[in-house]
Amino acid sequence: MSSSSPSDDSDGPDRGAASVPAVRGAGPVRVLHLTKGLAAGGSERALVSLSGVADPEAVTYEVAYLLEGSRDLVPDLVALGVPVHLIAGSRGMSDPRWLPRLLRLARRFDVVHLHSPAVAALARPALRAMPRGPALVSSEWVMWSAYHPVTRVANALTLPLDHVRWAVSEGVVASSWAPWRARTELLFHGVPLAVLKDRRAERAAARAAQGWADDDVVVVAVANLRVQKDYPTLFAAAAAAMAEEPRLRFVSIGQGPEERVLHDLLATYDMGDRFTMVGYHPDPPGVVVGADVFTLSSVQEGLPFALLEAIALGVAPVVTDVGGNAEVVADGTSGLVVPPRSPESLAEAYVRLARDDELRASLAAAAAVRAEDFDIARTQRIAEARYRSLIEGQRAKSSS
Repeated sequence: MSSSSPSDDSDGPDRGAASVPAVRGAGPVRVLHLTKGLAAGGSERALVSLSGVADPEAVTYEVAYLLEGSRDLVPDLVALGVPVHLIAGSRGMSDPRWLPRLLRLARRFDVVHLHSPAVAALARPALRAMPRGPALVSSEWVMWSAYHPVTRVANALTLPLDHVRWAVSEGVVASSWAPWRARTELLFHGVPLAVLKDRRAERAAARAAQGWADDDVVVVAVANLRVQKDYPTLFAAAAAAMAEEPRLRFVSIGQGPEERVLHDLLATYDMGDRFTMVGYHPDPPGVVVGADVFTLSSVQEGLPFALLEAIALGVAPVVTDVGGNAEVVADGTSGLVVPPRSPESLAEAYVRLARDDELRASLAAAAAVRAEDFDIARTQRIAEARYRSLIEGQRAKSSS
């Protein structure tokens, strides 16, 4: 395994073996996933799930990342036998060595799969310039409006260099620049459905471990502490809902740059221990499975990994009508969908579900059925086939 921090005078963790050239078409397709960091976000957790169901006879994975301090999921990948390469130092993308290191590493792979638009915009031209270089695949995980304007332009200008481009929801496709939409393929990511279904039996133990009373109606949010997750709306909705229904209890799981601001804001509400911000948690499903309601108050989403986990666990969702949320949740059938930036609508939904056990159970059951469409094993089979067809197509062109 190579999961190490390169020192300032090293050539990086890929030195040596990276000079071995790829042998196209022999054995499994070798895929290098390239991402900015490996914090416990949705796209990063999806990489762990994909690695857990990969067929080693069809595809092998390795992962490269740039942010030294963003490594929450490195142990999970290593435990699955996935080599992990830190290709930048403490300066991250500002480290000029990461691109040469990537190019040396990429010689061993058939495909480089790009997951960060900022990183991809710089990596694409360099990778396409390589003699007999790897095929390029990219995944768009969030709405383009979430990108910094410079990133948005740089990503758009270099997208034509991809051989295959995927987006995780129709909303993400629609948010991209019009000229690129026709060549963007929709590939829903997924969750380890079988594992999560088995974990439904942990509900009672999870509630006991959290100290929740039998009559508590627990609402859990799993979302990093970023502006687009709109925690201020969630706080306001929770306070209003608790004023009407004191049995409600709220828990949030997530970390991020807004942590200090949000803790200070939460302290201005008189919710006491009825709203708990857990921060980073190594096993969010272990908390969500004990909840009565899962929620997202976001103003921007792609296709939230945490939402897919929640419905697979059989928890009724209340989410805002942004991004791929409404592509997953049918309002009134498999959950409740409310307008974004509307604490009144969120509060009404929480109170409604807290007071109607039958509705809550019905929505949870329908959500669990909907989760069958988001099994990571299905996603992986599609990805494996697409990788293989891409490499075979390139080989046919080179031999003609």
